[in-house]
Amino acid sequence: MKVTILQTDIKWADPDANEKALESALLSSEKSDLYVLPEMWNTGFLASEESKDSLIHNSKFFGERSGKADYIIQNLKEFARRFDAAIAGSMDVEEDGKRYNRFYFVTPTDVYTYDKRHLFSYAGEDKNFTAGKERTIVEWRGVKFLLQVCYDLRFPCFSRNNLKLETRNQKPQGSLYDAIIYVANWPASRRKVWDVLLQARALENQCFVVGVNRVGDDPVCHYDGGSAIIDAKGKILASVPDNTAATATAILDMESLNAFRMKFPVLQDADE
Repeated sequence: MKVTILQTDIKWADPDANEKALESALLSSEKSDLYVLPEMWNTGFLASEESKDSLIHNSKFFGERSGKADYIIQNLKEFARRFDAAIAGSMDVEEDGKRYNRFYFVTPTDVYTYDKRHLFSYAGEDKNFTAGKERTIVEWRGVKFLLQVCYDLRFPCFSRNNLKLETRNQKPQGSLYDAIIYVANWPASRRKVWDVLLQARALENQCFVVGVNRVGDDPVCHYDGGSAIIDAKGKILASVPDNTAATATAILDMESLNAFRMKFPVLQDADE
């Protein structure tokens, strides 16, 4: 499985410009099975009511917000078919009068979603968005991915790879997932936390971790990136230079991962 991470400089509240930047990044990237974008890749982190107004009043984003989201998803499906790959990242969407920070995992034929569970109350996200309740695991070309968004990184219980839980629920034995994807708008001021916790999640869950952050600035924060792909032993397989809009690619070697899990089967000793 070849994965490419796209560390982008998101144009504030400008979906059209960010979608064009996505197409350009895809065209200049290595051929991969999966391309991963940051959190709210097409708008920036619209946590507050004021930031939502910026989006609605942007002249390039007039009209029904949910309709615009549907239009963007159709474009992502076209990209997925065009590049014969999956494309993943989160967006601000509205559904039945509620807003969600929704992670989309789009393949040439299907669309999978996960709504961010842990809303960032420090920035007011909990006041303007509705939290998701369920985990989402997507299997793509033989690899099982757990979908997570930004602040979820601080809550390891929610992302735990638990063999006993799987057995108790009478599901087939074996690892619940092989990789976690974290998409984020993680500020430079808290960068050390991002770096350390990405590796911790890989080590404790014996899985690959794909972490994709943005660079640049929004009205509140500066972002310096730190996007990386990490293996189950905590080794960085690929990374993007800080403060640079660029891509990086790595292979998720499932044979190597499964051999490591069999040799050192720590997941079987996890708490229920």
